[in-house]
Amino acid sequence: MNNREIITLCGSTRFKEEFMNVMRRLTLEGKIVIPPGVFGHSDNERISDEEKRKLDELHLRKIDISDSIFVVDVNGYVGDSTRREVDYAKENSKGIYFYSREFEGGKAK
Repeated sequence: MNNREIITLCGSTRFKEEFMNVMRRLTLEGKIVIPPGVFGHSDNERISDEEKRKLDELHLRKIDISDSIFVVDVNGYVGDSTRREVDYAKENSKGIYFYSREFEGGKAK
């Protein structure tokens, strides 16, 4: 059985196109990619406070089963929810990659 890196994508859902590009690239590299299931901001979808709470909790569970996260931080943008996810990943010794650094050739430590 192959030991493939599992990566959860994090970031503002307003960057749906960038998420799709990152997911495609990482998948072609042989990574197992876990994206958000809902793109509320980019799809102009109304999400209740309760749904948002559940989605935030679900995203942390995705991070739990991942080796790393890939933060889609277009132009360096990281909102409050994403910042919490990055902190959670750090606390749980997950690898962290950033869109803004990866496309400039760097890797987050």
